[in-house]
Amino acid sequence: MEADWQALLDLVRSSGWGCEYSEGRQILPAPLRAAQFLARGAHGAALWVWPVPGMTAIFRPFAAGQLDCDMRLRELQGQERLDVLCGFLCAIGRALRKPVLMTWEGASNAAHPFLGYRVESDEVALFADPLQPWVAPGAW
Repeated sequence: MEADWQALLDLVRSSGWGCEYSEGRQILPAPLRAAQFLARGAHGAALWVWPVPGMTAIFRPFAAGQLDCDMRLRELQGQERLDVLCGFLCAIGRALRKPVLMTWEGASNAAHPFLGYRVESDEVALFADPLQPWVAPGAW
């Protein structure tokens, strides 16, 4: 929903996280309104966010009803970075008041999340052992 994208834009601005907005290869000022960001999706719009230096999350407006984000997994090594990732997922989930799911690269959020923020417990949880076949978690 557009409201979710707006909540994300507002969170990024208020969080102190580093950010950069691009369309294709051109760096531009980040849009203030989600409608502007969503309208630019066909032009290769991307919001690059750094919760901490050296940890990159890239949000792309593929669909108004879904927030999509890529993370550079090589930047998530070690307990300290895992803690930052969990805090990042919690901040987004709290701002949206919705679960935040992390899936394997190339999978959609509906397909086999392995990690995510749960609203009801206000925590990040591991949903499946990454080395085991997928077993659906209990009801969200």
